[in-house]
Amino acid sequence: MCDISRGFPRIASDLMTYEVALALLPVFFVLALGYGAGKARLVDNQNVSGLNTLVMSFALPISLFTSLAASERGEILARWQLAAISAVVMGLVYAGTYLAQRRAYRLPDGESAVQALSVAFPNCAAVGLPLVDSTLGPGAALSVAAVLAIGSITLSPATLVILERQRQSHSGIGPVIGRALAKPIVIGPVLGLAWSLLGIPVPHLLQVTLTAIGSITGGVALFLTGLVLSAQAVEFTANAYLSTLVTDVARPALAFLAIRLFGLDGEPARETLLLLAIPAGFFGLLLGIGYGVRSRLAGTTVLFSTVLSAATLAVVIALLPRL
Repeated sequence: MCDISRGFPRIASDLMTYEVALALLPVFFVLALGYGAGKARLVDNQNVSGLNTLVMSFALPISLFTSLAASERGEILARWQLAAISAVVMGLVYAGTYLAQRRAYRLPDGESAVQALSVAFPNCAAVGLPLVDSTLGPGAALSVAAVLAIGSITLSPATLVILERQRQSHSGIGPVIGRALAKPIVIGPVLGLAWSLLGIPVPHLLQVTLTAIGSITGGVALFLTGLVLSAQAVEFTANAYLSTLVTDVARPALAFLAIRLFGLDGEPARETLLLLAIPAGFFGLLLGIGYGVRSRLAGTTVLFSTVLSAATLAVVIALLPRL
């Protein structure tokens, strides 16, 4: 009996390792594939604007629209606490990172915004679905879409405004905001959310048609990220290390604190903490490319935080049963 009871922690540890591996190994593999293709010159790692447009202007907006529009209004509204906590936590991390990059590290506006978006916005598009599916079950998939939508509707427009303002310094703020809000990455989730809240059913034929392009988002985005990384040197700096810690340690810690302050518990609390503990995403890096901002710092942060998350996600998963 004692031998059996001693075996339980090992079984739990093995399951936890499997869950983290299930979420992260595909990410590492596709990143490495893109990196190798770029280094071997199999794919041009300098002229990536075509692939970037495919992801950020077509596949990702359509994927977000489809996920949200096909959801029941009640399911969307039931996740208002997750949405609120995600908006607060990601917003605080974004603002803090942006100010640190501008004032402490003296980076330009555009690169500071790209780095802030990379640190604040978790890589839910690639890591979120396999992680919540193996850890919490398929019912949490809508929460992944909700966090993606919140980031796309709040953080992405803020970053786009800064990038637009840097590129068109002579323009007034009104036209700059207008151009930022007109981007597909903003319109897609807004339209999907409105569609769901209005209770309009999505025709099956339309959903199947849109899924054909939306389903490629995670894989192509990760391949493109690896491709971009292959053209840059990894930045071993205090800024990169600190950004990685903010992404993988401070963001989940803030999420845990917000969950306690909101009095959230059970499945919603577990979903919120797990999703906000996911490592840095590709949004910042890929949005920056569209404006000629190729940030070595953002690329390094994505790489470092993905590696470190193998440990930090294991800790978070171990805490989930206590929520």
